[in-house]
Amino acid sequence: MNESPAFEALPRGRHRLTREQVVESQRSRLLVAMADAVAEKGYVHTSVADVLKRARVSRETFYQNFADKEACFLASLDHSATILVGIMGGELVDNSGPPKERLDRALRAYLATLAAEPAVARAFFIDSFAAGRASQLRRFDIQEKFVQAMIANFATEPSWQTLPDPAFACRVLVGAISSLVVSTVATGKPEELPELRKPIMDLLEHFGL
Repeated sequence: MNESPAFEALPRGRHRLTREQVVESQRSRLLVAMADAVAEKGYVHTSVADVLKRARVSRETFYQNFADKEACFLASLDHSATILVGIMGGELVDNSGPPKERLDRALRAYLATLAAEPAVARAFFIDSFAAGRASQLRRFDIQEKFVQAMIANFATEPSWQTLPDPAFACRVLVGAISSLVVSTVATGKPEELPELRKPIMDLLEHFGL
């Protein structure tokens, strides 16, 4: 996983951190290591040992933080989702500019973050479906947060409120964006994710939305 500000862990090696900071640093490193390992090997073929090697922590430390591999992966998803929802949701609820302008800014920031963090993108959009029912449900819950943010964004947009079901339209839009991201990540081209923004916005403009 790239050392971007959004996903940066606490310092490693010699430091003057408190015990609480050390524990948080170790946990953060485990979450990052899980995403990296899964991106390289896939969830099914990733072992706890793979995560330990990347995080450079002991097995004891791992099990002090997580019950098993699945628990660590779910926590990694939650960690990534908190950042992604914050990035996109933050732009959507920002009252500066009309709703479509806010969506444009949100998409730009969201897709750029995913492109900069391909391990996060793959874990979130691909391997979450391979990790079992709990992971799948978590993924759907997270997507619902995006839907609700989209509904709130377009609540005062006249062109959307004239639709038969504005909330359903928002759900379709989020689903379409998710599908486009999945196909781009699955084909190994995460660097192309930012290129999705313009055609999405152009299509909405074409239909007067």
